[in-house]
Amino acid sequence: MNSPRTTERFKPYLSSDEDILWTGQPKQGVMFTGKDIFLIPFSLLWGGFALFWNVMVWTIPDGGEGAAWFMRLWGLPFLCVGFYIVAGRFIHDATIRKTVFYAVSNQRIMILRGRKLTSMEIRRLPKLELSERGDGTGSITFEGNWFTAAFAMNGFGAWLPALNGAQFLQIEKPRHVYDLIRTQDRSF
Repeated sequence: MNSPRTTERFKPYLSSDEDILWTGQPKQGVMFTGKDIFLIPFSLLWGGFALFWNVMVWTIPDGGEGAAWFMRLWGLPFLCVGFYIVAGRFIHDATIRKTVFYAVSNQRIMILRGRKLTSMEIRRLPKLELSERGDGTGSITFEGNWFTAAFAMNGFGAWLPALNGAQFLQIEKPRHVYDLIRTQDRSF
């Protein structure tokens, strides 16, 4: 990708002997991952039950009992969580990905999320794993797996792919970037 605007974002973080070789961003818009095979049915069950609960407690007359208000209020947080995990998480993830930028230099990989930079020296990467999709995009994972990354993000990594560990998520031409990183690893 290497747009001059994206490259400029990383200039303040470079050392004097470091050069940017590639920059990119994750796929934009609503995105589904393999984990959604499990997450979507769970979220529909949760959201459906929370909706059912709230409809029932708000439509049944309470007969002047104070306990009915407790039950009405009790269900509202579950309904909010249900709306979030059914639909809101996709919008939230897409919003986060708009502010995520990736770079490969001759020394390290860098992930810029808003104003937070995460970088790892290429020669010290614990893992380098490529996964490609049929649409020409793919991801490169640098450490752990989705399960460990999910718990590292206090559980949100599984629900929000953009926060899921150290990875270049759904980038264009992932094999090219993967080969570029491997080439830099051999040059040390």
